[in-house]
Amino acid sequence: MNITVHTDPVRKIRTALFVVPFTSAALKKNGEPVLRDLGFEGKVLQDFKADAGELVFLFGSTGKSSAERVVLLGCGEGKKAEDYRKAAAVMAAKAVDMGIGSITVDFSAIRSFAASAKSSVQRVGSSFIEGCFIGAYRFERLKSGKLAGKKEGGGKKKEIVDLVLRTEPAQLAALRDGAETGRIVGSCQNRARDLVNLPGNLLNAEDISRAAAESGARGGYEVTVFGKEEIESMGMGGLLAVNKGSVHPPTFTVLDYRPAGKPSKTVALVGKGVTFDSGGISLKPSEGMGEMKSDMAGAAAVIGALEAVSLLKLPVRVIGFLPATDNMPSGSALKPGDVITTFSGITVEVGNTDAEGRLILADALIYAKKQYDPDIIIDLATLTGACIVALGYGVAGLFSNNDRLSEDICNAGQRTGEKVWRMPLWEEYAEMIKSDVADVSNLGARGAGSVTAAKFLETFIDGHKKWAHIDIAGPSFSTGKSGAKATGATGFGVRLLVDLLRAWS
Repeated sequence: MNITVHTDPVRKIRTALFVVPFTSAALKKNGEPVLRDLGFEGKVLQDFKADAGELVFLFGSTGKSSAERVVLLGCGEGKKAEDYRKAAAVMAAKAVDMGIGSITVDFSAIRSFAASAKSSVQRVGSSFIEGCFIGAYRFERLKSGKLAGKKEGGGKKKEIVDLVLRTEPAQLAALRDGAETGRIVGSCQNRARDLVNLPGNLLNAEDISRAAAESGARGGYEVTVFGKEEIESMGMGGLLAVNKGSVHPPTFTVLDYRPAGKPSKTVALVGKGVTFDSGGISLKPSEGMGEMKSDMAGAAAVIGALEAVSLLKLPVRVIGFLPATDNMPSGSALKPGDVITTFSGITVEVGNTDAEGRLILADALIYAKKQYDPDIIIDLATLTGACIVALGYGVAGLFSNNDRLSEDICNAGQRTGEKVWRMPLWEEYAEMIKSDVADVSNLGARGAGSVTAAKFLETFIDGHKKWAHIDIAGPSFSTGKSGAKATGATGFGVRLLVDLLRAWS
């Protein structure tokens, strides 16, 4: 998607689609004058209320616009930057469905939009561009086109090729800055979506490491990959145990972004990288098992966030840790009742082999703490179905031992639309994961499954005072149950993490 920002007069703009965004307040105030300037009668406003995501297409202007089509885009009340992101996503999705590759958006009123959202021109512009990437995204690389018929199969890929933002001279620099930020974050989030959407036969642990290395090459950060022999020599018993049933070796990948100057903070991001989760010997039901290709969404989000942070050149050192494997049943697979020794030396009784994500995260968390001693540790994982039961498909569960860190993450979630809700992490829950034969069990009681999973992870942070676990099982992959129109990977976590790191910058 080529994105440009300019100040050309409306009458000189030649485009397949000219988009005029309105908030409900702006429509009442300026709707008729704006339409007259475009050569349309005010009557069309009878069909347009500027509701969030509302689209009205107009044809046949009097010649004051050179656009093939004009669309009125509703942004609702426009009181949050998220309103503009959502509106842009609807607009971009419609444009792609219609095969429209050239779009110009009239942002003459962006200063007013920013004031309405109590935000900046940069943030509103960035949010709008992010929305365009969200709505325009399609995962079609695995389609041959051979069943689509001659015309469609041999046609061009539907995508937005050129996106132009038109604004007033006084807002040009700020909008360009925001658009560039939105382009970086949006494209990195879509790369994360690509990884999560790949099926298990096309993405194993070594592929995760290769994807991280490619991202490091694009972003200019360092990537170190540890193979199975090195993982064995390090004694990462959790990762090795989950990998026992697989024909593919595990990997442990470290991504290290160092800013040019002295960093304001060092932040560790740990992402769960289970490339396919069958449940192992504790086999999952067959219904919905195909969606378990998304069990590496945490790792994908960390890769996307690292690349965005490096391209944005934020003054924060960010280190990513990706333990990766699949979880398969076989004669050599991990069994319920087994006792394993993790990288920390802590022993774990395996109550259920489908509680595997916490085992590989246990090794990665303690490795991050001991080897790098970062100021903050955050892990993202599609960890528990219990979190979906508690919060649904649209919100992630947040568990943390630090109130200020929790507040920062919650605020970033509100700004980006990637919402989180803090859950309890009280000591009473530690009783539920005690083991009679080992230091700890990977399985708690039937209730509070997402909490006991988080409590298990807390065992492996070695007393770190600023740690947060984000359970993204619900919002990382859309099945249509969350109310989202598109299905598949969402890239949840990329916007959240980047916004959080920008705030700390």
